[in-house]
Amino acid sequence: MAKFTTLTSHAVPLTADNVDTDQIIPARFLKVTEKHGLGDSLFSDWRYHEDGSPREDFVLNQPESQGAQILIAGHNFGSGSSREHAPWALVSWGFRAIIATGFADIFKSNALKNGLLPVEVTPAVHKELMQAVQLDRGTKITIDLPTQSVTGLGSLEATFPIDDFSKHCLLNGIDQLGYLLAFDDQITKYEQQRT
Repeated sequence: MAKFTTLTSHAVPLTADNVDTDQIIPARFLKVTEKHGLGDSLFSDWRYHEDGSPREDFVLNQPESQGAQILIAGHNFGSGSSREHAPWALVSWGFRAIIATGFADIFKSNALKNGLLPVEVTPAVHKELMQAVQLDRGTKITIDLPTQSVTGLGSLEATFPIDDFSKHCLLNGIDQLGYLLAFDDQITKYEQQRT
């Protein structure tokens, strides 16, 4: 997992509220156990026609979205079933962070475990960011994890919450298993003393 410290990127505006995990990655793509390549199926039912051709009007298919590492989503992003494939698909597409006014709890937990930072902001900050990005798709936003802040649009600065453990893991580029493995010497020493 890549370390997350400071990210500056243009953003993709996805205005829909209550986007559930079946919209993020439809159930028919859940047969895989490999994360790589799932970005091709991200928002598949919105992104492609039935014949597989891209819908030109869907935001991810627009040239301005290419290379964006930040998604600005609506409220209650990631609701629905607890599929870990949803953050896998978002990361595989290239997103490193999602800004919204709220996230479903299980999605938020799965995102953090997979190197995807959910940034929860107030409705006022969200509205300002969304409007700015819709007006100018080249608008840059900076997310700084050490200070838990979002900046952009000149004077805009906001903070966001994150638990200490998730923050530690993201800053160090480790998942829960990586965190435990960092204590391997101490675990081995304890086990040897115990026997």
